[in-house]
Amino acid sequence: MDNPNYKSGFVAIVGRPNVGKSTFLNRVIGQKIAIMSNTAQTTRNKIQGIYTTDDAQIVFIDTPGVHKPKTELGDYMVKSALSALNEVDAILFMINAAEKRGAGDNFIIDRLKNAKAPVYLLINKIDQIHPDDLLKVMDQYKKALPWQAVYPISALEGNNVDEFLGDLVDQMPHGPQYYPDDQLTDHPERFVVSELIREKIFMLTREEVPHSVAVEVERMRTQDDDRVRIDATIVVERPTQKGIMIGKGGSMLKKIGTLARQDIEHLLGSPVYLKLFVKVQPGWRDKSSLLKSYGYRKSDI
Repeated sequence: MDNPNYKSGFVAIVGRPNVGKSTFLNRVIGQKIAIMSNTAQTTRNKIQGIYTTDDAQIVFIDTPGVHKPKTELGDYMVKSALSALNEVDAILFMINAAEKRGAGDNFIIDRLKNAKAPVYLLINKIDQIHPDDLLKVMDQYKKALPWQAVYPISALEGNNVDEFLGDLVDQMPHGPQYYPDDQLTDHPERFVVSELIREKIFMLTREEVPHSVAVEVERMRTQDDDRVRIDATIVVERPTQKGIMIGKGGSMLKKIGTLARQDIEHLLGSPVYLKLFVKVQPGWRDKSSLLKSYGYRKSDI
């Protein structure tokens, strides 16, 4: 890098489930790399999104929402989120403006008290509250930590996001460009493809079904006609969930496949042939060997 004033750094995004961390990351990056859902605990792995300009590069680490774990998978998710606080140049603690400060927020704040990096408070979803209520939200948090800065934002609408990014870049240390200009994430395409399929399952199914699902991309290759052939298996815990996933006459599986294929084609820039399978793997969320095979490795924490 020839520019001696170039800025670069790593920034962790933490917060309770469903506060909008993935929506924020996708807004900053300009493309969907983190899946979004109204269902809590959608993000399971740390997902790195790369924001690059002529003068700076910031690697954002979107973490699973911190919650009280009930399974080995849940325990992995919480450890993954908290481990992101190490070795970063800044931390973004995101809260939902429409929700009162709760035990989950206090748990994260306690962990942030030991953080060496500066911590920003991002008050997200300000589009969901009356402007007069914003001061009440800020009052709940202003003395909790010595914040680097407090930013009310709307990740969905984009309010104040650019202003915040400008401030964040200013605070980054001078450093090299780690990734090429056009690279948006450090995850392989197979990972992002499996996440896009899982997002559609969250969107179309309810209750416990989404949390019992893993997606494994078995095969992904470009055919002679330039179409990308993808075979993926949806893993559930119970036969009844398999029935829900397939749907009457295969209708649910077809819906999932159609919606996922559209996003995957946008991601890859190529036509896609997507074939989905469903299998039952009882209790996979509490089995270390299966968690590892589905991409939830303790070495990643």
